[in-house]
Amino acid sequence: MKTILLLGGSAQQIVAIETAKRLGYFTVLCDYLSDNPGQYVADKFYLVSTTDKDAVLEVAKNENVDGVLAYASDPAAPTAAYVAEKLGLPGSPYKSVEILCNKDRFRKFLSDNNFCTPKAKGYTDLGNAIDDLKNNYFKYPVIVKPVDSSGSKGVSKIDSIDEENDKLDYAMSFSRSKKIIIEEFVEKFGYQIAGDGLSVNGKLVFRYFANDHFDEKCVNPFVPISASFPYSMPQAVQDKIHGEIQRLLDLLHMQTTTYNFDMRIDKDYNVYLMEVAPRDGGNYIPDVIKYATGIDLVECAVKAAMGEKIEINDVNPEGYYAYFAVHSLVDGILKSVEFSEEGKKHIIENHLIKKPGDEIRAFTGANTTLGCLVMKFNSMEQMLHMMDHSEEWCRVVLK
Repeated sequence: MKTILLLGGSAQQIVAIETAKRLGYFTVLCDYLSDNPGQYVADKFYLVSTTDKDAVLEVAKNENVDGVLAYASDPAAPTAAYVAEKLGLPGSPYKSVEILCNKDRFRKFLSDNNFCTPKAKGYTDLGNAIDDLKNNYFKYPVIVKPVDSSGSKGVSKIDSIDEENDKLDYAMSFSRSKKIIIEEFVEKFGYQIAGDGLSVNGKLVFRYFANDHFDEKCVNPFVPISASFPYSMPQAVQDKIHGEIQRLLDLLHMQTTTYNFDMRIDKDYNVYLMEVAPRDGGNYIPDVIKYATGIDLVECAVKAAMGEKIEINDVNPEGYYAYFAVHSLVDGILKSVEFSEEGKKHIIENHLIKKPGDEIRAFTGANTTLGCLVMKFNSMEQMLHMMDHSEEWCRVVLK
């Protein structure tokens, strides 16, 4: 029996462990949280941080693993690539994965290779960041974010010099490496673009794009509350986006890997690759994509990690699907989550993780969601309206 090392055992990552077991692999799990639920699903568990590359490498050596996978985890993706490269296991180049997972290095790479990308700069010293803002190095508004966080944690928009101190501190508080990036704001045309994809031997053989939805009433209005599939723009626009992603993968010599996308286009259809993360999307995006296309990206991720052959035949997506992150606008104690009769009709999977009586926080990142719903709709128009107006059918009630 071959052995796979999985990095991360959160509730959303259990599906990767279960998939690996279904495919006949012995599963070894690393997670730094002693109460992670994945440890009760995996065959063996180590209380080891998924960002401690050398500690994870030792586990991989001790268990003589045949592959390593960081499912739906930006912080752990470089660790997986590092271990795979050290042990000669399947994977993409560690240097390339590091570029994709580090926002300031990624922006520099895009700029150096003539991609459309906002003016950006990384900082370890907040004093230098403030000086650049005061000296008009950037044109307002700007976005500030940690270079190495995931789930949109620590992201803020700064519209004037009066706002910089608190928002720079906030971004820095979420950075493991204590580094932030400031970048000029890119005005989007239509919806921001989400979605997942798969490359086999460096060729982007599958991608399914989505519309990102946001709630402007949230404390952090830059965290998506939903991704709805399919993307609403014409095929020619989607083909152009595909071409820019492929050019990026070629330059980075990526191999067989799944991806999570975060992109924008402007009114001239210029493509801005905001993030191309070398891992599956969270918030049950692979589940949504499987409903629409029949492609199991979780299984693809496991097979890629193990060097197994992956075949993608003609894909003809059908239907209208979305995930929705149930969220609160304020802190408090949860009394209930209420859905209208119309809302209930469209819920096909309910993954709420908070229960009545639990303490909940205002939605500022993926770590503060009450859980996710997988939903199906009758039309594009209905789907977009319900995801843009969730207050009409979903209500979070506090005590």
